[in-house]
Amino acid sequence: MTLAAVSAATDISVSTLSRLESGQRKPTLELLLPLARTFGVTLDDLVDDPPAGDPRVHLRPRKGWGGTIIPLTPRSEGLQAFKHVITDKRQPPDLKVHDGYEWIYVLDGRLRLIIGDRDLVLTAGEVAEFDTRLPHWFGNADDQPVEFLSLFGPQGERAHVRARPASRD
Repeated sequence: MTLAAVSAATDISVSTLSRLESGQRKPTLELLLPLARTFGVTLDDLVDDPPAGDPRVHLRPRKGWGGTIIPLTPRSEGLQAFKHVITDKRQPPDLKVHDGYEWIYVLDGRLRLIIGDRDLVLTAGEVAEFDTRLPHWFGNADDQPVEFLSLFGPQGERAHVRARPASRD
């Protein structure tokens, strides 16, 4: 979400959110409660440190956007990985634009992906990557659930995918 979208959802000013994000302002309970509601997490999720030395990723699924999103990386910056399960039947496209770069791999089902004026349907095993500054949207291509993985780089980091093993010459 953009700072403007979070601001609209929480009634916290963009400048305050920016200072919280950069560590220039300490969070208060008055600020944390609307943020927890907006992101669909508990207050503990916002303030607890993960246990030190534990290599396991503790999955915390989030409902919304037509289904469930499961963050697969514990950090909120840099390259992030997500599993998406979209169960809602054929949502109307609502194209969004934001900084970043996204890589998508379809696990199961049929994913409808709109990027600019291109309207595509991806099936299991297919991959797409795109600059998120282009208007884009994804959802079910039919009335069946679709599952896919996404890698998102908020500053435009790209995932490098090797199509076949390197030759050993």
